Amino acid sequence: MDLDTDESLDDVLRLLKSQQPQIDLLIASGDIANSGEARAYPRFLDLVSAYTDAPMGWLAGNHDLDKLMRESTTAQVQMDYIELEYWQIIMLNSSIPGCERGELQEGELERLELCLESCQKPALVFVHHQPVLVGSKWIDQYIISNADQLLDVLSQFPQVKGLIWGHVHQEFNGVHQHFQLMATPSTCIQFKPQSDDFALDDAMPGYRWFKLHADGEFETGVERIEDKHYGTDFGSSGY
Repeated sequence: MDLDTDESLDDVLRLLKSQQPQIDLLIASGDIANSGEARAYPRFLDLVSAYTDAPMGWLAGNHDLDKLMRESTTAQVQMDYIELEYWQIIMLNSSIPGCERGELQEGELERLELCLESCQKPALVFVHHQPVLVGSKWIDQYIISNADQLLDVLSQFPQVKGLIWGHVHQEFNGVHQHFQLMATPSTCIQFKPQSDDFALDDAMPGYRWFKLHADGEFETGVERIEDKHYGTDFGSSGY
């Protein structure tokens, strides 16, 4: 597709730094690597550290290997759970090695429930694969296969404020029961919304920001880099 993902990631990080003078936490929602290469994870952390020294949470996507990510996890880079002064951040692993689709193992659902039972702080839950249909038929076939179980658990806990994911390379906003549903754009190519077949969107790479308030309310939005020519083949039939 002729898009240099290093270049687009660098552009997004530069935009992030210019727009967000105070970054308290950075969440990478998966697909850090292309094929789960071990060297990709410390390399990614080096690229990010050039722009911010904020602590980070990350979770595995369908292109990642959770085991290798855990080997690169440090006190500064966490998986699974982060507790803040007024909020809790729960990160779930929906990846299945060698598969495009998502699934939450029973242990992950149990851990989620335990976190919410043990802490009454407002919660944001992050996962890689989409838990609801986003309207793009070709990628919706890779939805979390047991998403109903995930949504059922979250619906039982009023402190859950949002469920956020990556994977779909497009912005998405919705509501389920008492909490918001949100997808973040990719730092590289964007998939065209509401497309039955694979198609690229001409929207630019970007990120989603959150401002968390002590009373459990939050603000969020999506920012994208300005129009730039990456040489992307928008007529591509796959990636």
